[in-house]
Amino acid sequence: MSEITGTVTVHIVYAAVSVVLTIWLARTLHRHGTSFLRDVFPDREELADSINHLLVTGFYMLNLGYALVIVRGVEAGSTAEVAATLTNRLGVLLLSLGVIHFVNLIVIWKFRRTAEARHAMPTAPQYVLGGPELP
Repeated sequence: MSEITGTVTVHIVYAAVSVVLTIWLARTLHRHGTSFLRDVFPDREELADSINHLLVTGFYMLNLGYALVIVRGVEAGSTAEVAATLTNRLGVLLLSLGVIHFVNLIVIWKFRRTAEARHAMPTAPQYVLGGPELP
């Protein structure tokens, strides 16, 4: 396999796999993220759906952009080099997608914690300001 053919093969296969993986992951995250965000915003279903849509849009932009950037400068000649390059680049992409996913989960978890604290029952006061001192 010539170097040009190998490089073109890497780019085409990598782009196809990256797009398919990103679409599959985005749909999975959107489907399961909806119920999670509705739990975070229980009385604001429209807001939860809107945030979920914005997160998926950002996911597409970030991941497809990153996928295209990391394939830049790839050169492969033999079939073995093509396979090694594809494996390496797709591995880097998947690791990056995993990190981004967990960062998203941490952010959403913090939203949920804040929402739970806001809806928590207040505790009874220990004393009344300006009232008689307690023994």
